[in-house]
Amino acid sequence: MNIGIIGAGVMGRGVALAYAQYGHSIVLVDIEESVLEEAKQQIMIDYRFQGMYGKKCNDTIEDILKRITLTTRLEDVEACTYIIENVTENWDIKKDVYLKLDAICGEDTRYAVNTSCFSITQVGALMEKPENVIGSHYMNPAHIKSTVEVIKGYHTSEETVNLTLDLLKSINNEGVVVNDLPGFVSNRVLMLTVNEAIYLVHEGVAEPKNVDKIFKQCFGHKMGPLETADLIGLDTILFSVEVLYDSYCDSKYRPCPLLKKMVSAGLLGRKSGQGFYNYK
Repeated sequence: MNIGIIGAGVMGRGVALAYAQYGHSIVLVDIEESVLEEAKQQIMIDYRFQGMYGKKCNDTIEDILKRITLTTRLEDVEACTYIIENVTENWDIKKDVYLKLDAICGEDTRYAVNTSCFSITQVGALMEKPENVIGSHYMNPAHIKSTVEVIKGYHTSEETVNLTLDLLKSINNEGVVVNDLPGFVSNRVLMLTVNEAIYLVHEGVAEPKNVDKIFKQCFGHKMGPLETADLIGLDTILFSVEVLYDSYCDSKYRPCPLLKKMVSAGLLGRKSGQGFYNYK
C-alpha cells in the first residue's frame, strides 16, 4: 500500500520504518529538510538496533530506504490511499494540515490521526468525509511495539476500522479498538501518572531516579514514568496534559509547574539531550 506519513520526528520515522520493512511504499513528509535527513539517519540506526528487542527483518536497510520517499511537499501524498499524521500536539497546526490534506487527497483516502489526546471526532469534523478518519495511537518506539490503540470517532465507518486493523496486521501489529474521548484509554491514565510523578520531584518527595526505580523494581515496569516522559518529550507531555485539562475542565489534569518550567527552558528529554536525565 502507498502510505503517506506526515511528520518525520521521533514517532513519524518510527512508523515509517515499521511499514517500510514490511514492503509498504512510504512518502514521509516534513517541513524541514534537516528533519528529513535526521530521520533517514535515525531509521538506519533503529534498523540496526531493533534486533536487540527481538525484531528482525530479512530486507537490507538499502531495500527499506528505497521504499521511503522523503519530501517537504505535502502535495506528494496525493497518490497515497492511507495517511498517518504525526505532527505536533497543537490543534492549530493539525487543523491546517487536515484542511490541506482534504483538498489534496482522493475521496477514498483514509486518515489515521496519531495523537495522544485530541478527539478523533473533532478532527473528522474538518473533513469532507469524516467517516474516513480514525485514530491510530502508536506507542514509542513505533517500529518495536506490537500493539496500537485504535480510536473510533463518532462518524468513523466500520470499513475504515477494518482497513486499519488489516493494515496493522500486515506489519504484525494488533489494533485494540476503543471509543473516542480525549486521551482515550492510554493517555488518560499515562499522562496523569507522568504529571503526578513530576509533582513528586517538584515537591521534593523523591529524586527522578528513585521515582522510576519504584515503578521498575516494585511494579515490574520496563521504564519509570519520568524515563517515559523523557522518551516521549516533555513538550508533548505538556501539550497532552493541557488538552486533557481543557477538555474535561478537571483540576486533576493541571500541569505541574516544574513541567512547564522545564519545557520553557528547552529541557525536553531525549530529543534535546536533557530532561529528567542527561543524554549528552
